[in-house]
Amino acid sequence: MNLPSPIHEYFDADSRRDGDALIHTFAQDAVVKDEGASHMGREAIRAWWSAAKTKYQHAMEPLELAEQGDVMRVRTQVSGQFSGSPVTLTFAFRLEGDQISGLEILG
Repeated sequence: MNLPSPIHEYFDADSRRDGDALIHTFAQDAVVKDEGASHMGREAIRAWWSAAKTKYQHAMEPLELAEQGDVMRVRTQVSGQFSGSPVTLTFAFRLEGDQISGLEILG
């Protein structure tokens, strides 16, 4: 699958557990929405990602990309230490140039 560069880099950094590389895929004022909470800015996003990685020890595999207007939706299989694993979630990315400006994770 041919993912846009910032999205490919996001999944690659996550698989390597490289928080520094992952956080640099996001714009300074990016927002992540996950599990009913919003995380604004790189430091908040880093804290969200680190806490989720520690809690769920998850791995992600992008399955399919669909572009809907200015949103790139990536169906992703997520497996880890949580009930019902693995699950398929949709990662809805908004891009600004070569960075992620928004990410919403949907069930």
